[in-house]
Order: sequence, then structure tokens, then C-alpha cells
Amino acid sequence: MKTRLIGTLEVSAIGLGAMPMSIEGRGDEARSIATIHAALDAGVTLIDTADAYHLPTDDVGHNESLIASALATWGGDASDILVATKGGHLRPAGADGAWTLDGRPEHLRSAAEASVKRLGVDAIGLYQFHRPDPEVPYADSVGALRDLLDAGTIRHAGISNANVEQIRLAQEILGGRLASVQNQFSPAFRSSEVELRLCHELGIAFLPWSPLGGIRSAAALGDKFAAFQQVADAHGVSPQVVCLAWQLAKSSHVIPIPGASRPASIVDSVQAADVVLSAAELASLDLA
Repeated sequence: MKTRLIGTLEVSAIGLGAMPMSIEGRGDEARSIATIHAALDAGVTLIDTADAYHLPTDDVGHNESLIASALATWGGDASDILVATKGGHLRPAGADGAWTLDGRPEHLRSAAEASVKRLGVDAIGLYQFHRPDPEVPYADSVGALRDLLDAGTIRHAGISNANVEQIRLAQEILGGRLASVQNQFSPAFRSSEVELRLCHELGIAFLPWSPLGGIRSAAALGDKFAAFQQVADAHGVSPQVVCLAWQLAKSSHVIPIPGASRPASIVDSVQAADVVLSAAELASLDLA
């Protein structure tokens, strides 16, 4: 599979978003591990997770622990697999599934240390501040990432759900070491294209989350956006593959992380790295 860079790390052009394996509607552990193994077998070397990917109960870090188990039982060499995790977003037990925020530096430091233990690593390959906390100055939260980098707890730092100003501020606070920005981007959600362009300008990896439109909408992508189905028919692939190829074509720094909870889903998605779309096709998809 084609590769791209996150900081100094070379990873597959398509990553695996492991969130669906741990939230509501998740499958059994065996199917989830089989999905991760299928991704690795297909050449995926980037797996995205977060400590908040769990049910609204006391199983914080479920997805991180699941990934650690899958890597430990995979038959290949897992030393080159980058697990990117996040902190600062929470799902407290008993909160009816509500998501909360905690961007305090002390929380991010303790959360990162807990993630290190769950993942069973010496240092986290990529640690991202999950979402800005309006109760905490953004500079303070990003300052915690800088401290984690300097301490060797994490090897690369990223931010998620960030705007242009926050990207520039994070890059300044981190001394030019901002490795990634993870924002929502899909055919139905394109407002992050300005951040995508800035990441291209700065040489920072841009990781679209929900690149296919989300768990409930991904299957209907071709129905909602006829142009994607038309291009898919012309190439003999699924509209989901075309969607990922369209995003890859936007910048050499884009690395989509489609979610998957079944082996067939991620095996289909990785085909996008080898699909070449014409200028006319890309223009039609931009207008869809």
C-alpha cells in the first residue's frame, strides 16, 4: 500500500478507525480482533483510537486494550504499527452516554500515562488532544502535549477538532513539532477543507475522521451522492472506495481513517490507495 508521513513516521495511506468496535452496537471481541488483523494483513499500519472509545460505563480505554490484544495476537511484525490515541474527551459512567471534556494539563498527563499502560508500550507513537475544552485555555492543553513530548511519554503530538487559529497556535507551542490534525471531513461535511489546506501548507498530516459520513451514513453514500456512485461504477469499486480516493487526492498529507467493525469493510477501504481519479472525476466529486 502507498504510504504517507505523520511527523517522522511513515504509515499507510489508509488508516483504521477502530472506534466502532467499542461504542454502542459493537460486535463481539473475536470479530473486532479479526477486523484489526484483516487491516494489518492488508497493509494498514495506522490504527486510530482514544481512551473515550467505550460504552458509557466503567470500561474506559476499552478500544485501546482491544487494539493491544489484537497486536499481541497478530502473526506479523507489529513493530511498525502506529497506534494513535487521544485524550481530553470522556464518557463518564452514569451520564446517559453524554460526552464531556477535560483539557486540563494534569488530566492530559494522567490520561496519557494510563493509555501507555493499556497499550503496553514504552511511549505512545501519536497522542492527540481530542477536543478543545472551553473551560481551559487552549495553550495550556497543548502545553501538556509539549511536556509529554519532552518527557518521552509520547513520540509525536497531534490535535483534533481544531480550527485554523488553534492549528497555528499548537504549531507554535510545540516548536514546530505538530504532527497531525484530526478533523471531521466527508462529502457531507466539508467545512474543514480550510484546515486541510493549512495542513498541506505546513506539511502536517490531516486525518479526516468519519471520512465516509459516519457509522449510520456510510452505507448510503452512493445513494446520497450520485457522482460518487457514477465514478465507482466506472472504476469497478464501491462508492466508499472512491470517497477515500477523492480525499487522498486532495493532498499528499491526507490520511483517511475509515471506521470499521467487520473485516470486509476495511479490506474494501484499503483499495482506495491504488485508485487514480482523473481531473474531471475529481471536479465532479467536488461539486457533488
